[in-house]
Amino acid sequence: MTARKPTMADVARRAGVSLKTVSRVVNQEPHVSADVLARVRAAISALGFRRNEAAARLARGATMLTIGLVVENISNEFYSRLAKAVEAAAAEHDALVVFGSYEERPERERMLVESMHARGVDALIVVPSGGDHAWMDRLGGLTSVFVDRLPAGQDRDVVLLDDLRGGRLATEHLRAHGHRRIALVSDEPALSSVHDRATGFRQVMGEPDEKLIVHGVFEPWRVAREVGRLLDLGDPPTAFFATNNRAAIGVLQALRERAERPALVGFDDFSLAEVFSPGVSVVRYDLGRVARTAVDLLLDPAERPRRVTVPVELVVRGSGELSP
Repeated sequence: MTARKPTMADVARRAGVSLKTVSRVVNQEPHVSADVLARVRAAISALGFRRNEAAARLARGATMLTIGLVVENISNEFYSRLAKAVEAAAAEHDALVVFGSYEERPERERMLVESMHARGVDALIVVPSGGDHAWMDRLGGLTSVFVDRLPAGQDRDVVLLDDLRGGRLATEHLRAHGHRRIALVSDEPALSSVHDRATGFRQVMGEPDEKLIVHGVFEPWRVAREVGRLLDLGDPPTAFFATNNRAAIGVLQALRERAERPALVGFDDFSLAEVFSPGVSVVRYDLGRVARTAVDLLLDPAERPRRVTVPVELVVRGSGELSP
């Protein structure tokens, strides 16, 4: 059960002052004595209290805090789940979320960000494309947090998955079940998340067969075509590591009408992973934690950029445990 967040009333009780006094300290209003200020700050520190920025904004007569979320493709289950999680996290602060999807086009990503900024969005959460993001410096003091990937040309707050460990977990698991010819299927290697998952794979494999490495495929149908090509090799792979949910679905599509049953571990869980027989083994993480961390960083700005890494785990369902 999640612990209740401390409130200003809790701070007031601990410091032995009125709620109005705590409000004055939190909002940095004048006419608070040094002794009372010290007591309230000590209570805030002891309880771990954090001001609800949205509520404070409303108290000043401003409009509702608005957070913009810019993602690659909202039709992808990863991004739709992320959007839902960000919306839930923002609601805890009485904030509104507006969404934009750039459909894998960096120029559209820039257009969305600039448009949201021009329309008064207070802060942004962005899953960046692989393009350079130095242009964001011209948007002034717009608070932003990047999620899932490092943005080229920017040094800002970012929430990442432990992609390197995830790549290692998946590959170690396949090797532990006897596989030596393991194929890697992923999208654009310039993306930091893809790069780190592939690096984890290579660290475990040592010197993988480069003919079994596929990069730059996005749509499941393209993945399926590449998987079919690999399985038609004279010495085909006995297992696949798919570095995202779309790649895993593409592998499953390719296997639908084939006799081969190579092992498979995917990165990202997806809603039908347990429907298949065997179920799809995946590297999983808490997307709600990713969203809450991103929103918390937005509402608690710091002088220096912060990097938060969310842990991952291996979920065993059967597909990754098939023998060569």
